[in-house]
Amino acid sequence: MELLRELVPNPALIAMLNPTWTRFKTVSKEIAEAARAAGHRVELVEASNEREIHSAFKRIEQLRAQALLVGADPFFGSRREQIVTLANHYAVPAIYEVREFADAGGLMSYGTSLTDAYRQIGVYTGRILKGEKPAELPVVQSTKFELVINLKTAKTLGIEVPPNLLARADEVIE
Repeated sequence: MELLRELVPNPALIAMLNPTWTRFKTVSKEIAEAARAAGHRVELVEASNEREIHSAFKRIEQLRAQALLVGADPFFGSRREQIVTLANHYAVPAIYEVREFADAGGLMSYGTSLTDAYRQIGVYTGRILKGEKPAELPVVQSTKFELVINLKTAKTLGIEVPPNLLARADEVIE
């Protein structure tokens, strides 16, 4: 949320695109409360199938949202081309959780490095195959996060990316 606010200062309304699954209700509520505490109005827009994604973006346009936060969900990952295309079509600056969205033309992503997570899965698999008991392995959380900014998309949307945000990016797509 903070990175999106740096890119789009003082948005009157931030839309949050989330799936309708129950497990996202708590996370969405926490993000919305944080945004409200920072003085921003937040509107939750839900979608859980291809048709609903189109409807969600029409709703985002009707709301005149100045920014979009796309929730993390495997379904959204499978529909990233559609979501990125619609966000760019409706000219709404969006932030996504994984870099694959920025690679697909999304404006910006910040989240866990999937490459690093898959590497850790391989390490654990190797340890189990060598005889370690899964129940005795420690729980590991992601420690590598990536900020990726797509300058081509920023230019298309007419957004000037602040130099301090560019300096913090792990990768800039030009």
